[in-house]
Amino acid sequence: MQRHQTSPQVGLLGLLALIAATAALPARAASFIGGFSTITILSSTIPTNGDVNPYGVALIPQSKGNLVAGNFLISNFNNAGNLQGTGTTIVQITPSGSFSLFAQIDPTTTSCPGGVGLTTALVVLRSGFVVVGSLPTTDGTSATIGSGCLIVLNSTGRVVKTITGNHLNGPWDMTAVDGGQLAALFVTNVLNDTVKAGGKVVHHGTVVRILLGDFDDAAPRVLDSTVIADGFSERTDPAALVIGPTGAAFDDSTGTLYVADSLNNRIAAIPNALFRNLPSHGGVTVSQGGAINDPLGLALAPNHDIITANGNDGNLVETNPSTGQQVAVKLVDNSGGPPPGAGALFGIGVTSAGVYFVDDATNTFNLLN
Repeated sequence: MQRHQTSPQVGLLGLLALIAATAALPARAASFIGGFSTITILSSTIPTNGDVNPYGVALIPQSKGNLVAGNFLISNFNNAGNLQGTGTTIVQITPSGSFSLFAQIDPTTTSCPGGVGLTTALVVLRSGFVVVGSLPTTDGTSATIGSGCLIVLNSTGRVVKTITGNHLNGPWDMTAVDGGQLAALFVTNVLNDTVKAGGKVVHHGTVVRILLGDFDDAAPRVLDSTVIADGFSERTDPAALVIGPTGAAFDDSTGTLYVADSLNNRIAAIPNALFRNLPSHGGVTVSQGGAINDPLGLALAPNHDIITANGNDGNLVETNPSTGQQVAVKLVDNSGGPPPGAGALFGIGVTSAGVYFVDDATNTFNLLN
C-alpha cells in the first residue's frame, strides 16, 4: 500500500496538539433524541439553478468571509434534471431557516476527474476553507462515473484547489479534526473496483486520512495521506448510484472514528484513527441490524452517542457506542417508499438544539427537537 507523506514530524506534533486538551467525557444521558417529538421544516434546499437531492450537512464553526458561525452548509448531488452526480451547488441555511447560495461550482473550470457532483463529504474548517467531495457522472448513471476529487473553496465560495490522488476514489462522506493550522480529514471512498463489478458487491471500500496544513489566504497543502481502513462493502445501484461506507464522525474523547457501513447495516469503529499507519480491515462492529437499516448520515450527539440516518426507512437511530445498544429510534420522514421514508434521509448535523437533517424526498432542511 502506497503512503504519501511530506512532513511526518510536523503532522504528528500537530495531531498530538489537537487531542492534548481533550475534555473528560461528560456524564452520559440515557438518550439524546428519545424525548424529541417535533419536526420543523426550516427551508427548501433548492437554489435558483434548480439543483436537488441535498446530501452533505456541515456546521460552520467560525465566521469568515460569507460563512456565518452556527449556520449550516448543504451540498446538492443532483442537477435540475434530477441526474445523480451532477449537482454543483452549496447553500447556506441559518438555524431559523434563512437561505442563501454559498457556491456554484463550474465543472468546466474545475479540474476534478469526471466533472462535478457534490456528495455528502462536506466540512467547514476554522480557517474558513470549505472542503467538499465530488463523485461525478455525465448522465446520472454508474456507466459514466468519474473517480472524483475533493474540492477546496475559500470563505467566499471560490474554488481554490482540487485534491486528487492521495488514495481518493469516489469520496462519499467525510469528517474532520480541525486544529486551526492543521486539519485531518477522514474520507470514505466507494469506487475501488465498484463500477467494473457491474452491481455485484466488492469489499474494497476505504477510509483515507488526509492531513492538511500550511493554511494561508491561497489554499491549504496536503501533507500526508494514509489509508486507515479498508475492506468495506460497496456496489453500484440503479436508484442510489453507489452504496458503500458513508457517514463518518470522530470522537475526540476516545480517538475513535465511527463509519456507517451501509450495505451491512452496521456502525464500524476505527480505533486510534489519528495515528494509525496500518488499515483496520472493516473496523470493529459497534452495532449491527436491529433498527439500523442502510445507515447513511452519521454524527455524534452531545452525550457522545452515535446518531445515524437510515436510507431505507426514514428513521434516525441513536446508539450507545460503549454497549452497542440502540437506545432510541425516531421516524422523521414517512413519505415515499415503500417502506415509508425510504430514500429520504442522508446528511445530518447534531447540536445541543437537536438533529438537523436533509430530506431528499422533499428537498428540505429540517430540525428534530
